[in-house]
Amino acid sequence: MDIPGHQHGLITARDAGMVACTSCGLVVPPEVQACPRCHARMQSRDEGSIQRVLAWLIAGLIVYVPANMYPMLRTTQMFKSQDSTIVGGVVDLIHHHAYAIAAIVFVASVVIPVGKFIVIAYLAVLLSRPHDKDPHRLHTLHAAVEFIGRWSMIDVFVVAILVALVQFDVLASIKPGLAAACFALSVVFTMLSAQAFDPRLIWDITDEGTPQ
Repeated sequence: MDIPGHQHGLITARDAGMVACTSCGLVVPPEVQACPRCHARMQSRDEGSIQRVLAWLIAGLIVYVPANMYPMLRTTQMFKSQDSTIVGGVVDLIHHHAYAIAAIVFVASVVIPVGKFIVIAYLAVLLSRPHDKDPHRLHTLHAAVEFIGRWSMIDVFVVAILVALVQFDVLASIKPGLAAACFALSVVFTMLSAQAFDPRLIWDITDEGTPQ
């Protein structure tokens, strides 16, 4: 089916006068209030989606700053304590020639979070105004952010494992620092930000008011 002004003959449920369920994908007439299949509330578009995305994103940025400033780990060995930040821990791993582990920690703790912030902010700003970007690429970006989110807790898992394994009281002990809690909150907030997106908005707003 082809509608004038639609690229490659693609149309959305809204263009066809229908509403698609965001939970199970069932397409129903607009007068249906609840999905007959999964009983989710039917809504053509979530008008408050972008506001929630930005709110969660800002919250994630706020707690990400102390996550990099305060210690992630506090190591006590023979009555001597040493604090390690995320970047400081990466540097220590490099000094001990643990390059692979250092790369994993750096990617999981710095590259991925910063990349998620940039991509989510880019999508939120872009979808708040007319644009001419390829909706398929935008949808892929959104899907990638949601997929990567599940792997963003690597640092927190490592801290939890170290704390559980290395507990020898006076000889040596490892305790999580304030940064661990801040980093975990930052990951949760960015995941909520990505999930707050209504992906259907990607297909609505295009340059010169032409849906794609």
